[in-house]
Amino acid sequence: MIDKHLDYLANKIDSKVLQLQEALGDDCAKDFGEYKKMAGEIQGLLTARRYISDLHERLRESDDD
Repeated sequence: MIDKHLDYLANKIDSKVLQLQEALGDDCAKDFGEYKKMAGEIQGLLTARRYISDLHERLRESDDD
């Protein structure tokens, strides 16, 4: 049951990261400050994504015990 919720959250994060990456690739940042903000947001989202993946794995391992 929790897998479904973690997958949903991970997919939302993946979607937002892709959106930001595409915006950067399309040169949508108005200036270097905005570029840094967007890059920092991507970095934060990817960190959160790794935490979700780690939690998902830990939950699977605990179910096996």
